[in-house]
Amino acid sequence: MSLTRIHNLSISLDGFATGEPQSRQAPFGHAGERLHEWMFATRFWAGAGGAIGADHAFAARHEAGIGAEIMGANKFGPPGWQDDPDWKGWWGPNPPFHTPTFVLTHRPRPPLEMAGGTTFHFLDAAPAEALQAARKAAGGQDVRIGGGATVVREFIAAGLVDHIHLVQVPIVLGRGVRVWDGLEALERDYAIEAVSTPSGVTHLTFMRRADGAARARPAGG
Repeated sequence: MSLTRIHNLSISLDGFATGEPQSRQAPFGHAGERLHEWMFATRFWAGAGGAIGADHAFAARHEAGIGAEIMGANKFGPPGWQDDPDWKGWWGPNPPFHTPTFVLTHRPRPPLEMAGGTTFHFLDAAPAEALQAARKAAGGQDVRIGGGATVVREFIAAGLVDHIHLVQVPIVLGRGVRVWDGLEALERDYAIEAVSTPSGVTHLTFMRRADGAARARPAGG
């Protein structure tokens, strides 16, 4: 069976993956782009002029073997995007996903086909149901959980994620949307490796243990 993977999810020292308030002008709220500066410096992001060290090597794993993506409503657009029939995401006419991409929203709309192979499908579905649809569309390849923090947390809590790559950035946000809430004792279910790099970030990799110990957690822990 294909794997379910999370890559390049940046979090602050206090566990926030985005600041607040989110808006069209500030997709990550008061965090701005500080959570992602490490990635902007890599060749994966910047092209030939970017660095090719450890940060690049981790970032580049984002794409290999991915056949579909699942994202939350707040990754697809700012609060209220469902009321704008012309909103097509943050990424312009050729989004960077190039796969079927499933947007979880309580207000579904018809599929949106974009250039470059991306088609957005809008689902009102629980994590397991959404993952089933994404796996079918992925054609045997892996499924990426693209964020934001709430969707990541829900899929981990449901025991549905095999590989998690988080990047701890040395900033304190104090408010926003946290990843860790309700995920107490996560370390029991995953083998964890930490790699610090000269940019000051720490790459945290969680791999589901071979005995299949990862399991759904009750709400609130």
